[in-house]
Amino acid sequence: MLRELTIYLRPYVQSPLMLLGFVAAFAGMSGIYLLGQTFWEMSAKTSWRVFYGILAALLLLAAILYGYRRRTLQQRWGSSQTWLQCHIYGGGIFLLLVLMHSGFRVPSGIITWSLWALSIWMGASGLLGTLLQKWLPKILASGLSIEVIYERIPELIGDIRQKSEVLVRGCEAPLSDFYRRNIATALQGPQPRLIYFFDITGGIQTRMRQFNYLHSLLDDRGKTQLALLTEYYKTKLEIDAHYTLQRALRCWLFLHAPLSLAMIILLIFHLYSIFWY
Repeated sequence: MLRELTIYLRPYVQSPLMLLGFVAAFAGMSGIYLLGQTFWEMSAKTSWRVFYGILAALLLLAAILYGYRRRTLQQRWGSSQTWLQCHIYGGGIFLLLVLMHSGFRVPSGIITWSLWALSIWMGASGLLGTLLQKWLPKILASGLSIEVIYERIPELIGDIRQKSEVLVRGCEAPLSDFYRRNIATALQGPQPRLIYFFDITGGIQTRMRQFNYLHSLLDDRGKTQLALLTEYYKTKLEIDAHYTLQRALRCWLFLHAPLSLAMIILLIFHLYSIFWY
């Protein structure tokens, strides 16, 4: 049964066994919590609630170790995909344990409330990041003809701008004037646009129609130059689409990862207030 279910899930998830393990752990912990609520008094300092908190703290440290591993250990200690899957599913269990530790209530203390709120934020932003990492590559591959490395975008745009400027120096007046009025500004740098999140082409084909009226004003050599300029401009617009979506993923990382340090500091204060204060 397990083998058949794993085979069925394989086209949809990276690691079917990890997903099944996550579902089993989630269901098991939820069942234990419900039993505890039914048969025992689950106050803030009962052994079960403390146990949930300890497990949550350990999972938080494991999540931080994943970030450390990405920067220092490279390919040692398992593949990146295995660590990423553990990070995602572990994050889901971590959030469940935090909610169980708090009794599914909003804490009243400043430190405990801050830890609770940051845990919710980390869980929600982690889910958003997972969706972005799965959605963005598919969207970029489905609607664009080029692949772009984010760090090389300024260099690529600079190369397009240089080629375009060399091209228009020997062009007829209608084409060179058109370039200065409509194209030159767009080639100064990457231009993120919100529309790329809803339409990955960003209306590129519509924007290319502005080149059409020039055909009748140019000779054969000018039409060849226009075709080259059109291709340069289309490539620039596709680079803008890559820049917009890839930058969103990098901005998400800054909203997710740095908060783990704040959580560790708050966790230390939380433990101190419980065991030593």
